[in-house]
Amino acid sequence: MGTGRRSLGRPFGWLWAAFTVSAFGTWLAFDAFPLIAITVLHTGPAQVSVLAAAGLAVGAVVAVPLGPWMEFRRKRPVMIAMDLIRFAAILTVPVAYALGWLGFAQLLVVSVVVAAADLTFSAASGAYLKSLIRREDLIVANGRFESTTWTATMLGPPLGGAAIGLFGPVTTVTANAVSFVLSALGVRAIGGHEPRPLPAGDEKGTRSDSGLFEGWRCIFSSPVLRPLLLNNVVVNGLIMASVPLLAVLMLGRLGFTPWQYGMAFAVPCLAGLIGSRMTQPLVARFGQYRVLVVAGSLRAIWPVGLAFIRPGIAGLVLVMLVEAGLIFCSGVFNPVSTTYRLNHAPPGRVARVLSAWSVTSKATIAAMTGLWGLLASFTGPRIAIAVAGVLLLATPLMIPRRERAPELESEPDSDPEADPKADPKADPEADPERGLTSTRG
Repeated sequence: MGTGRRSLGRPFGWLWAAFTVSAFGTWLAFDAFPLIAITVLHTGPAQVSVLAAAGLAVGAVVAVPLGPWMEFRRKRPVMIAMDLIRFAAILTVPVAYALGWLGFAQLLVVSVVVAAADLTFSAASGAYLKSLIRREDLIVANGRFESTTWTATMLGPPLGGAAIGLFGPVTTVTANAVSFVLSALGVRAIGGHEPRPLPAGDEKGTRSDSGLFEGWRCIFSSPVLRPLLLNNVVVNGLIMASVPLLAVLMLGRLGFTPWQYGMAFAVPCLAGLIGSRMTQPLVARFGQYRVLVVAGSLRAIWPVGLAFIRPGIAGLVLVMLVEAGLIFCSGVFNPVSTTYRLNHAPPGRVARVLSAWSVTSKATIAAMTGLWGLLASFTGPRIAIAVAGVLLLATPLMIPRRERAPELESEPDSDPEADPKADPKADPEADPERGLTSTRG
């Protein structure tokens, strides 16, 4: 049955609605902080990279103790609290801008708060999704989240670019803040009683190994999760490390306008929407493992093309073609990878596994973004982007091998990786990975 026809129930409908409004708010404010740093505060590539890296790195450190804390609490109140925290933090940016107080340090602080809340929301929402719907419906749910993300990514950036041109650079930031309030209302509307998780780390009801590092222990002891995490963090890190450099290159040296920059990543998102809609039929026909390997391998070959971007229409078309290929492959890969992760997270440890996964991903992205900013200060943005693209060609070697995941091949309809919303702001996990920034898993 197609992902567009199967009913997953009213509670999932509200969760999906909350995700949808949040996704549109996020992508309306596509790369808002780098744009503000470049156009309002007139920062260079090193500072833009620091802004992208510091928020993720410090936010990841702050989020580390929240995984164990969250495991034994109801997930919906946690999700609502994280939405409201992000709303309050982001709203300080337009307020400070209106008063003439906005500075680079404030953008850094807000980035840290939002990153920590993103990570916590992502882990809570992933654990909640797994408890909300049946195992066999996870691939359907993740396909719907993925389709919504690409739709928002396709429509949000050009509308955001137009809003920036008409009303100023902080307009989309304000819309992004409001979207978190609407998301919180959607989560609250799910209703029903959510049982409080037992404070147990094992079958006997004791908290053995329920501390900060239990999520990582589960990941690194799994022959499926360990290589899958390695592949995700390296791919996402290399792609994300290029994002601020590409912004500097396109908006600075190559003279593209903000609306052109947004359009370059919005139009190709149609390919992501198509890819996400094809995931379930492809899995039903070829099996999850084959889809995971082929889509994961193909997504690595595209980004090196961004090193050859030139000014004018030809450069814009090149970015769109590269992004279309990358996004289509990611649109197929992400729901499968997400369901794999959810289904292989041990019961009673789902929130900690997802939290450890997100923290590792964000910390790696932060480190690689900072490193590539330093590299670009010596080589220039174009060469640094090319180096990232070449290194990506080796990442298919990190995908789990067939002999280590035989049980997944036998369940083609229920196994990829899941972090439902994994909120676009959060990542967008990317991620989340969606434009260049949204392909991160």
